[in-house]
Amino acid sequence: MTETLLTLVSAALINNLVLHSPLGVDPLLGSERQQVHALGIATTCLMLIAGILGYALYHWLLVPLDMASLRLFVFLPLSVLLITPLLKLLGRMLPTLSFDGLWLLLLGNAGVLGVALINVEDDHGFFHATAMSLGAGLGFWLVLSLFQDLRQRTLNNDIPLPFRGLPIDLISAGLIAVAFLGFSGLIKT
Repeated sequence: MTETLLTLVSAALINNLVLHSPLGVDPLLGSERQQVHALGIATTCLMLIAGILGYALYHWLLVPLDMASLRLFVFLPLSVLLITPLLKLLGRMLPTLSFDGLWLLLLGNAGVLGVALINVEDDHGFFHATAMSLGAGLGFWLVLSLFQDLRQRTLNNDIPLPFRGLPIDLISAGLIAVAFLGFSGLIKT
């Protein structure tokens, strides 16, 4: 139980997929202010479901059939096919949030596919894969919220013309990554 909790915290803070390995950066730069929490919830749910189903399909279908090398061709359609039903379900469960227009951001999120691939590469068991998927989703949501807050703060400041737009966004993402380096000594093995 302790190892599962440490995996969850590690995936969210220390080995964050967006900051540590740049997976899922495209929704970070392309999301709007009012959809931050909707995108965070949708991505967290998609990472969790795709990570669990990908792990199960890999170990209970691909490995017994000796087709483990086809995991990318199974995980990619799996994550794409889960997007529409997930957005409809979340739209019904959380009617106050707008999940419209998130399909492309979820489709282009390489973090979802990355979590499924990392889970089968670092085979530490089903609960570890579940904690890794949930932690990666929560870490993405945290970074997305922090980045949107920092983006909002930079809109009201006097920024030199060459740094406006994407350059200041990339500098801001780099500063958040440096801030998250402070968590690197949090868990010692």
